[in-house]
Amino acid sequence: MPLRLASFNVNSIRKRAGAVRRFLDRVQPDLLFLQELKCRTEEFPAAAFDGSGYRIHAIGQGAGRNGVAVLGRIPFEVVAEALPGDEADAQARYVEVAAAGLRAAGIYLPNGNSGGEEGYAYKLAWMARLRALAAARLDAFQPFVILGDFNVCPTALDLAPGALPPTDALVRPETRAAWRALEHLGLTDALRALHPGQRLYTYWDYGSAFDLNAGLRIDHALLSAELAERLEAAEVDVAPRAEDSPSDHTPLVVTLAG
Repeated sequence: MPLRLASFNVNSIRKRAGAVRRFLDRVQPDLLFLQELKCRTEEFPAAAFDGSGYRIHAIGQGAGRNGVAVLGRIPFEVVAEALPGDEADAQARYVEVAAAGLRAAGIYLPNGNSGGEEGYAYKLAWMARLRALAAARLDAFQPFVILGDFNVCPTALDLAPGALPPTDALVRPETRAAWRALEHLGLTDALRALHPGQRLYTYWDYGSAFDLNAGLRIDHALLSAELAERLEAAEVDVAPRAEDSPSDHTPLVVTLAG
C-alpha cells in the first residue's frame, strides 16, 4: 500500500482544528505533521478529532508560540521531541517518529526575521543542527524524511517576483547555502523532483496575496535516497487556503510507493 505523508502549518490549531479535520477526512494521510500550534500541549483541541481514527502527539509551547504535532492513522513511535544539539533550546519545533519502516521528522524551522542578527544566527544554528541530525540518520542507512515549514525559499523560482526583499531571512545567501548543505547530504526535495521549473507555493500572506498568487514555497519534504526511489506524488493542496478564515499556509502531501 502507498504511504501518504503530509505537512500543514496551521497558524493556531485552536482556530484551524476544523480545517485540519476536513483535510484529514478528505485526503486521509497516514501521517500528518502540524506546525505553529500556538498553544500549550494540554490546550490542543483533541476532541475535534474524536472518531477520526487518528492518534495525536502534540508538543506545545507557552505564550502562544511555536508548537508541533503528529497525527497518525498508522502505528507510530515518537523517538524525539526536540532537535538534538542544544539542550538549552526550549522552543517546540521538532518531532520525530518511527513508522512504517522509516523515520519521519516534522519541523518548524525558525523564521529568522525577528530578533535581529541574534535571531538570524539562531536560524542558521538550527539548520546546522538539522543537517547534523540528518547526516547521522543517513549514515545509519535509515530511510528518513523531513517535512514541515522550513522558512526557506531555496531559489528564485520559489517565490513570486518581488514578494520578498533580498535581505529577508528566507532568501538570504546564508539561508540558501544551509538548504543546499542539506540537499548535498543526498536528500531529495520531493516537490521539486516531480515539478521542476514549476512555480508552486505553499504560503500566501493575508490580504490579496492568495488571489494574486503572490506566494512563497517554504513548506518542504526532503527524502533520503531510499524514499526518493519510492516517490510517486508530491502536491500542494490549495483547498484549505481557499476556505474562510484559513491559515496562511496550505498542506503539502507526499505519496510513497508501498
